[in-house]
Amino acid sequence: MKPIRLSGHAQENMRYRGAIESEVIEAIQTASWSPAERGRLECRKNFAYGQEWNGKIYATKQVRPIFVEESNEIVVITVYVNYF
Repeated sequence: MKPIRLSGHAQENMRYRGAIESEVIEAIQTASWSPAERGRLECRKNFAYGQEWNGKIYATKQVRPIFVEESNEIVVITVYVNYF
């Protein structure tokens, strides 16, 4: 697999939304990719969570990176996180 690079925007969103780099990388490496808006790609991976986020306990954290596959690397544009 190509190296994965996180854009500054993706890193900022990860901090704000509660994702960590290893989760984003694991999602890209193990989940199925599908087309996203503007010619980008996305994938989703659920992680066992069982912790508090914004005052509520959630069992699962879903990490959804949005990325592009370039000739020599994968560039993560942004990362969305859902808790449930």
